[in-house]
Amino acid sequence: MADPKGFLSTPRVGAPTRPIEERRQDWSEVYVPGGLLPIISEQAGRCMDCGIPFCHNGCPLGNLIPEWNDYAYRGDWTAASERLHATNNFPEFTGRLCPAPCESACVLGINQPAVTIKNVEVTIIDKAWDNGDVTPQPPERLSGKTVAVIGSGPAGLAAAQQLTRAGHTVAVYERADRIGGLLRYGIPEFKMEKRHINRRIEQMRAEGTKFRTGVQIGTDLDAAKLAKRYDAVVIAAGATQWRDLPVEGRELAGVHQAMEYLPLSNKVQEGDFVAPPITAEGKHVVVIGGGDTGADCVGTAHRQGALSVTQLEIMPRPSDERPAHQPWPTMPMVYKVTSAHEEGGERVYAVNTVRFTGDENGRVRELHLIEVVFEGGTFVAQEGTERIIPAELVTLAMGFTGTDQGNGMIEQLGLELDARGNIARDGAYATNVEGVFVAGDAGRGQSLIVWAIAEGRSAAKEVDTYLMGLPSALHAPIRPTDRPLTV
Repeated sequence: MADPKGFLSTPRVGAPTRPIEERRQDWSEVYVPGGLLPIISEQAGRCMDCGIPFCHNGCPLGNLIPEWNDYAYRGDWTAASERLHATNNFPEFTGRLCPAPCESACVLGINQPAVTIKNVEVTIIDKAWDNGDVTPQPPERLSGKTVAVIGSGPAGLAAAQQLTRAGHTVAVYERADRIGGLLRYGIPEFKMEKRHINRRIEQMRAEGTKFRTGVQIGTDLDAAKLAKRYDAVVIAAGATQWRDLPVEGRELAGVHQAMEYLPLSNKVQEGDFVAPPITAEGKHVVVIGGGDTGADCVGTAHRQGALSVTQLEIMPRPSDERPAHQPWPTMPMVYKVTSAHEEGGERVYAVNTVRFTGDENGRVRELHLIEVVFEGGTFVAQEGTERIIPAELVTLAMGFTGTDQGNGMIEQLGLELDARGNIARDGAYATNVEGVFVAGDAGRGQSLIVWAIAEGRSAAKEVDTYLMGLPSALHAPIRPTDRPLTV
């Protein structure tokens, strides 16, 4: 146990953020650089080292949280990093982007603010990089087996790194021009600077993983031919089929999917554009969708100089406290104020978009909305509540409905889908096609980054077993997949 009285004597202190007016003027991460170090050891000392650490159950990776909390409290950053990497390939990603279901399951959270697990995690890994504790781990010998990984998001990267370290020859195929998937082009720079991805890629290259960018499997390269060239294939292509909004005026210029809008700002930061082709500068912006992607659009619009930003959500406003029907240790749906929301804008709940109207040039100018209530399993419009708000740029951030089915990969491989439009797989992540496995959102559906990494690791373990015909020595998350094969 770290500090036996820490949970009694030390209040929770979160990571300090830079002043709003300062951070709205740049794209750097919102947190004060190094701002956690003076306080993080004390915060780690709040961990009670519970007899049954429910934070393990809350974390799909089964992170050894009490162990690295203890090391962080004692200032042994090397040991803390070792325990952190034992279950998580990329803690600098999860420490910045994961919504921390572990904190919702923290025993201290029953009657006090939970331990700042996420902040401790990111401090440990940042210290590890600074201290030179993160080094390539190439395999001692090669197996002679080859694996193709389709997709370079967190699931694909985790699977590739695990399989490479097991001695297999791994090539990662990415349709974009850079490695990282949605980590690269879906997450704004102010949430995670892309240097974190770049140095992990360099580590993986040094370990032996090969990367092929600008290759769309199914279009640029026949998926069936790819499967014949490799001993196994892992599909980690994500759930990129976005949900659309079929209302009047959807075709107007200025109405875009979030994933058409957000990547352009990231490409500006990469030096591809001087200014983004789609910008919120000087415009009234409306973001439809109240989740994390919507918040990313809000923060991006602020930095681009929007006149106003309004975020719409069809669901009612969540409560500030844990609802009674979502008891500890489940992850509750509560009202969240992200760094983007702190920076301004209006959030409107329990409303639905009726239609868009535009000008004589075919550009969107107004959004008509109406208040709704959820009754009998459907949203019912409330008569007399319709109103109009200005909308010169609209981004649709309403989630995803499954993996992309328009590139030919699924048909060429002969893969079966489940009822939700995801690639069907069994408990060993195997599809109906021999030697083809699926991990992450492509098989699970839209989910969290921590689930993506967990599934990438678990799938790698199953692929290793398949290739070698022996129980795998790869460490997989403690918690197995909960999605059986359904077609």
